[in-house]
Amino acid sequence: MNFSNIQPISYLKTNTSDVVKHVLETQDPVAITVNGRVQAVVQDPVTFQKTQDQIAMLRILALGRKQIEEGKVMDHDDVVALFEAEDKES
Repeated sequence: MNFSNIQPISYLKTNTSDVVKHVLETQDPVAITVNGRVQAVVQDPVTFQKTQDQIAMLRILALGRKQIEEGKVMDHDDVVALFEAEDKES
């Protein structure tokens, strides 16, 4: 990992509001170290949610790729025919 802002946990303990303010204003995460090793990351909620959304999309894409590799796909025309048949039943 490559962080541009790394702080010891003692800094976070004494300057929590400053760290939160910085993260919210810059949207840059702050890495927190314990005994010289990064143990936590403080991140603003908007960037966190964007990251979670991107991970979810990547999982969906990976699932789709797996289904294609396994042959679990339908031709476009077959899908349209299936929907049309369902509409007629309704």
